[in-house]
Amino acid sequence: MQDADDKGTTVDPERLLGLRFVAAEARRAARRRTSATPGPFVTRRRGRGSETDDVRTWSHGDDIRHIDRNVTARTGEPHVRTFRDERERTTLLVADFRPAMLFGTRRAFLSVAAAEALALAGWSANADGGRVGLYAVSAGEPVFVKPAPGDRAMVAAIGGLARAHRRALSAVAAGGEATGDGGLSVPGLEAALENAARMLPPGGTLVLASGLDGADEAFDTAARRVTQRVDLDVLVLSDAFERVPPRGVYPFQAPDGRRAVGLIDGPPRTGDGRVERMRALGARALLLPAEASPETIAHQMEGLDAGRV
Repeated sequence: MQDADDKGTTVDPERLLGLRFVAAEARRAARRRTSATPGPFVTRRRGRGSETDDVRTWSHGDDIRHIDRNVTARTGEPHVRTFRDERERTTLLVADFRPAMLFGTRRAFLSVAAAEALALAGWSANADGGRVGLYAVSAGEPVFVKPAPGDRAMVAAIGGLARAHRRALSAVAAGGEATGDGGLSVPGLEAALENAARMLPPGGTLVLASGLDGADEAFDTAARRVTQRVDLDVLVLSDAFERVPPRGVYPFQAPDGRRAVGLIDGPPRTGDGRVERMRALGARALLLPAEASPETIAHQMEGLDAGRV
């Protein structure tokens, strides 16, 4: 059992398992809001599925593009294929547990909030009957859980999140620096994104939870390639200190490892260019405050999910 003092700094599997009910309640609330609006219902998918369901005799009004030539030639009568929707979508949760994510000033580390958001996304995909897997990036080798259907897949993914986060904390505690020096082997976010996308079938969904620290032009190029093959959702984690830093002199570490102090004395941040940047690359993106409760995050994420058609 997790100590109360560690609640915001460690990933607790029991807590992530319990988020199943939080995700379910957010889905019910989203359906109630949708059913209360006038006009047709908004669906999450459009068009026909690609799985053949049946072959039957052609009738007036059928789309001639779906004529089955083989059956038509064999029987002498025009036949068409009918299709069913592919309900078993594949979702790969991608967790950024690099050292820069092991930080937070209220409620939880960015990394812990990322794990909670990914668990919510996974439970939502699980409720839709999809396959869910995990690709967690931290010090050393990534933790990969192969996508699979059912509750066991979510239990395995949550176990992978907890394992990867413990590894990340241990590596930093052992003396690694946040830049990846000091003995830590930390992959770039662009490499993690492309590696994760290769483990998804075309048309799958990749859900990345990250603060996008160090995401440069190489990451943008990788994201553009990824969105041509799979759906990319980016959950951008933000700490309150980033948005409204109190005036004062603070120590900091530059990307090259140099340490210094600097004065922060300016107006609060009025926007977050990371979200707009991800949308411009073809991804759906949502800003999630790390200090927000999982219940609040769940309702925000349901709004994002309702936008997929």
